[in-house]
Amino acid sequence: MERFSFSMPAAGTARRHAAAGCVASGDLEILLEPAAGGCLHITVMSSVNGGRARWRALFERALSDRAVPAGRVEIHDFGATPGVVRLRLAQIFTEAGV
Repeated sequence: MERFSFSMPAAGTARRHAAAGCVASGDLEILLEPAAGGCLHITVMSSVNGGRARWRALFERALSDRAVPAGRVEIHDFGATPGVVRLRLAQIFTEAGV
């Protein structure tokens, strides 16, 4: 197990909490909590060691074309593919009113 964090500049704030996926689903769970400030703080708990650079690149690609809200995101990864990560990110931002 590995745990690491990233921060990205944010525009605006999420309107509400959001969750996508399910720990029991075996792929990925993402939780979003709105917070004041100009950053989106992302914490990843991964079952795969040594993935920090891969996760950073994934966030940079997946979030480069959209404004992200200020807040805290917690990700519980269970070996999800990049496609699933992008889907779950889109789901939480839609649910949070971004």
